[in-house]
Amino acid sequence: MVLFPGISLSNFAAAMSKEKAQEKAHLFEGWAFTKTNYIIFGVGLALIAGGYVVMYTGTVNSFQSLSLAPVMLFLGYVVVIPAALIYRDKSNSQ
Repeated sequence: MVLFPGISLSNFAAAMSKEKAQEKAHLFEGWAFTKTNYIIFGVGLALIAGGYVVMYTGTVNSFQSLSLAPVMLFLGYVVVIPAALIYRDKSNSQ
């Protein structure tokens, strides 16, 4: 049985298993966290937790609740946590 021109059903299954094996190798090779990644991630979590605490302790119309806490949360969620996921040591890059 021919699914696509030049590819029979038996060749298709073999080709798909080779592609999946290559995809798995690339995924795990590029997802190694170092100590630095975990430190940056921890700073991001601390910034997020601190932002919620600052928001909770401030009054409704205070500088803490309206300005400081949202900036802390934004930095934690949008800057620091993604930086921890993306960062690679120069010695580990190939």
